[in-house]
Amino acid sequence: MTSRAEVLQAFKRDGRIAIVGASLAGLRTAEALRDEGFTGSLTMIGDEAGEPYDRPPLSKQVLTGWVPAEGTTLPRRRHIDAQWLLGVPASGLDLAKYVVRLADGQEVPFDRVLISTGVRARPWPVEAEAALDGVFVVRTREDADGLRRALAAGPRRVLIIGAGFTGSEIASICRERDIPVTVAELGPAPLVGALGAMIGEIAADMQRAHGVDLRCGVKVTQLEGDEQGRFRRAHFSDGGTVDADVAVVALGGIRNTEWLRDSGLAIGPWGVACDSGCRAFDLNGLVTDDIFVAGDVARCPHPIYEYRFISLEHWANAVEQAQIAAHNMVNLQADRWPHLSIPAFWSIQFGVNIKSVGVPTFADEVMVTQGSVSDRRFVAAYGYKGRVTAAVSFNNAKWLDHYRTLIEAAAPFPPPLPTPDQPADAKPMPVDFPGPLLLSQDATVVVTGHDPSERRVTAVRL
Repeated sequence: MTSRAEVLQAFKRDGRIAIVGASLAGLRTAEALRDEGFTGSLTMIGDEAGEPYDRPPLSKQVLTGWVPAEGTTLPRRRHIDAQWLLGVPASGLDLAKYVVRLADGQEVPFDRVLISTGVRARPWPVEAEAALDGVFVVRTREDADGLRRALAAGPRRVLIIGAGFTGSEIASICRERDIPVTVAELGPAPLVGALGAMIGEIAADMQRAHGVDLRCGVKVTQLEGDEQGRFRRAHFSDGGTVDADVAVVALGGIRNTEWLRDSGLAIGPWGVACDSGCRAFDLNGLVTDDIFVAGDVARCPHPIYEYRFISLEHWANAVEQAQIAAHNMVNLQADRWPHLSIPAFWSIQFGVNIKSVGVPTFADEVMVTQGSVSDRRFVAAYGYKGRVTAAVSFNNAKWLDHYRTLIEAAAPFPPPLPTPDQPADAKPMPVDFPGPLLLSQDATVVVTGHDPSERRVTAVRL
């Protein structure tokens, strides 16, 4: 009788693994698989024609001209001996036949598969307006290079739609170049959806102090072009207008899960649901053994955050999940690892290095615990039900490891303050995040059958 260990060794030697998504998470998973001793067949599938590249520099170094777009290719940590199928997107995942279907009709067989298809930029919703010359999103190398050239041409004004991290970083770059910029944000302040009202107010003051025409609580209702099809003017919900040559649509991302619609996996607008070992759930909530997920497209429960499913578009999270997924693909159940890393994120805007640890949206209170808000050098801690859950620093990142320790230890909130540079009037206040958006096109499910052996879930799209 063949033991499980013998089956695993045979798989590591002769098995077939397909990685769908030639991304940061996909490449790092492939490298980790080889490090783990997997010598079988490895296939990398990607919808873009080029090799995997780093995306954070696109809204930072590439737009400033410090790094050319083609210079963002991810470094190889080792040779992965893979078959590369690039420039053709995946169109389906057949779990009955264990094949990935590609848009050109190819079928790629596998024994195990990693889904790392990430997110794409949310486009401007009116197709004709989105096609105007001068309207950009920033997600790919081509996007970033096109916007870089548009900024280098010296536009009279740039309109940025959305004041999240990407929109705020691009606004900062415009002001560094002394380009007039208007930022339109539907919420009450920049970054408010990620960091809450208090930090949002600080971010708003920072933008205005650097000359940004910041308009909050308004919606862009129309992008107007001239007779030559070039963007020239935007109209707002409050009746105002702004004339500009360039519009940057920074409305967040859409997770690339449409190709999985008929796969039977638990997918939705927040990604592919998986366990903390990166194994995907099916529609019935059952964990799969051979389907793994990593990176921006993964929606994973975190024990520290009450096992809530969390989706993160963070560079470090993609790398860490890749390591976990690779290990668990080629090890027995008893040796599998959970993904328990505390999330971390960073952004540079208006001369300020903003870094966070933990999940700020998992909080009901926030408090400035160190430094000076007026000097833009401080740390704010977040708490939920009396314990520390996150921290955000402005030009004071050296303390974040201390807060990571507090989060992991479920330390009480407000936390003990570690330094003498404590604000005299520091006190907790409500974190005040905007209410969740209602997704009218969300997927829902119906349950059928009566006996336990018959009960099943079917996806229904309204």
